[in-house]
Order: sequence, then C-alpha cells, then structure tokens
Amino acid sequence: MNTKELFEFDKSFGCLVAGVDEAGRGPLAGPVVCACCIMGDYYIEGINDSKKISEKNREKLYEEIVHNAKAYGVGIVDERTIDNINILNATKLGMEIAVKNTGTMADIVLIDAVKGLNINTPTKSIIKGDATSYAIAAASIIAKVTRDRLMREYDIKYPEYAFAQNKGYGTAKHIQALREIGACEIHRKSFIGNFIDEQAV
Repeated sequence: MNTKELFEFDKSFGCLVAGVDEAGRGPLAGPVVCACCIMGDYYIEGINDSKKISEKNREKLYEEIVHNAKAYGVGIVDERTIDNINILNATKLGMEIAVKNTGTMADIVLIDAVKGLNINTPTKSIIKGDATSYAIAAASIIAKVTRDRLMREYDIKYPEYAFAQNKGYGTAKHIQALREIGACEIHRKSFIGNFIDEQAV
C-alpha cells in the first residue's frame, strides 16, 4: 500500500486514530522501543512501514512527523526488563508507556500485531499494521529512528560489537564478537544463550 492508501485506511474509522508500533523485538542487545503517534488530518507523503524506507529517508520523515503530529509518545524498555519479563511482555509495557506519554487521547488505538494492552482507549490489533495504517507506519518510523540513534550511542561505548551497523541484531560479526569477548551490559542474557558460554554472561 502507498501512503495515500494508508491514510485512507485510518480515515475510514471516522474518528481520531492513534497508531502504535515497536522496534527491536528481535535483537540480541539493546532496548525495545515503542511509539504511539496521532497524525490527525496531517498528511506526509512517503510515510510507510519503516522497514521499507532507507535510513536517510527515515530520519527525514521522523523530523516531519514529530514536528507535525497531533501528538506522539515513546516507551523504552531496557534489556534487563526484557530478560525479567520476556520480550512480548516488555513490548506490551513499552507500548502502554508510549500511549501514556502521548498525552492526547485518541478514539481508537491501532496496534501492529500485539493484543491485550492495558489502556483505557479501545484498541484494534492489525497484522502487518505498519504496512496498513498511516498512524502505525508513522509510529514505526519514530520507534525505529529512536532506537537506531540509541544503538549508535551504544556503539561509542562498546565499539567492538559494531552496534552502529547491526543495531544489536545477530549478524555474523556481532556473534563472533560475543563468542570472542563475551557479552556487555546491554546484551539480552535471555537471547544470547545459543551464542555464548553461560559462564561469560
């Protein structure tokens, strides 16, 4: 679907729509970052699933979104919490925080795939929502850019893992570094058991 079709999908609800999405459910390191976005009637050409957009264009769209959205919020859940409550529950928690931080109440919250959020607003879970809903796609861009920026900051502190390039995902170079030097503070201990000796975690 193109941006216009995503926009029309949201307008079909006939009310104020919020979109919620996450970035970072699968990586071996770093937080999961969730975002909630309410665009209202403001249209930005090019908004789509963040995975379909280049890093350069995501950064550009991010600035347009955060400056023109009716409201948006971000929820960040760290790797320790992910290890303690599992990634699905951590994602739900991050989404709930993002909705709360948005402030403005929407009439309905559209969520990419996840169900069962503990929020007061009616929700609708949409499979592949970031490729279906304009608001979810906008949220996906906010979440992805926010997380990528965090991982570039972690790369300065932990350069041996190449976080600026892999964003914490299990690339060959990242796994090799894990096996050679062990985990760092931001690794998800519950994710890396197949790649590293437990004694080194």
